[in-house]
Amino acid sequence: MTLNFDWRVLRHPLYTLGLALVALHLLIAIGAPLISPFDPIELIGARTEAPSANFWLGTDVLGRDYFSRLLHGGRMALLVAFTGVLISVFLGSLTGIACAYLRGPFDHAIMRLVDVKLALPGILFIALFVTGLGESAPVLVALIGLVYMPGVIRIVRAQAITQISLDYVRAAQLRGESAAAIIWREVYPNTLDIIFVEFAIRMSHAVLLLSSMSFLGLGISPPTPDWGLMVSEGVGQMSFAPWLVLAPALFISTLVLGLNFGAEALAAALGVDASRGKVG
Repeated sequence: MTLNFDWRVLRHPLYTLGLALVALHLLIAIGAPLISPFDPIELIGARTEAPSANFWLGTDVLGRDYFSRLLHGGRMALLVAFTGVLISVFLGSLTGIACAYLRGPFDHAIMRLVDVKLALPGILFIALFVTGLGESAPVLVALIGLVYMPGVIRIVRAQAITQISLDYVRAAQLRGESAAAIIWREVYPNTLDIIFVEFAIRMSHAVLLLSSMSFLGLGISPPTPDWGLMVSEGVGQMSFAPWLVLAPALFISTLVLGLNFGAEALAAALGVDASRGKVG
């Protein structure tokens, strides 16, 4: 299958802004070790110093350069969110297509599990497991995958049902191809448009969820720089050092905003209704 990508939609100013914000954050995350003036975990100054020529955004509550930590703050969140969402979208899309193709008891059992999971708030689900398993990056990746997989299964299953009734699937069945071959070689490539849009939408959700978990002390563990954790640490100094909260909050909001606009741009370019991906 060849994806029909309409590049003209990228002329929309909001879509251009979104893609530019995402690109900027990716460049900062990749280049942070090269452009940050100090080691983000090194204690180099007094606690909560005001911005100065040496420390552009001052120091945090432990005396670490805040600007360096801000530049590094999105690296782990983006890595965990990307890996977790990639797992959820890949496995969830294959499961959704399998449900649509096989139907029967398999479809019924999977969809009842999906309904149960979607009834649980994602942040509560992660909090319960993090409390028991710890706050390591592999645990967070696995939990992000589990949180978003049910929504992906439901959306891709609905799209796959419309594809399975088409002639090319019937032709593959008449050729004697197995169910696994039809799912992987025939149906999966023809649902890539909705799969790509699902990935983009879930990325913005995952970044915001990870930041919220870090703010609550259940996400990325210190001393690793993380914007949600930085907001949590800076709340107590809000009255005399508001930049300790406002700077990481600005970075979180611009990244999520960019990802949302980017997802809408991708959906528009592929002719997909992005609102469908917001279910679950």
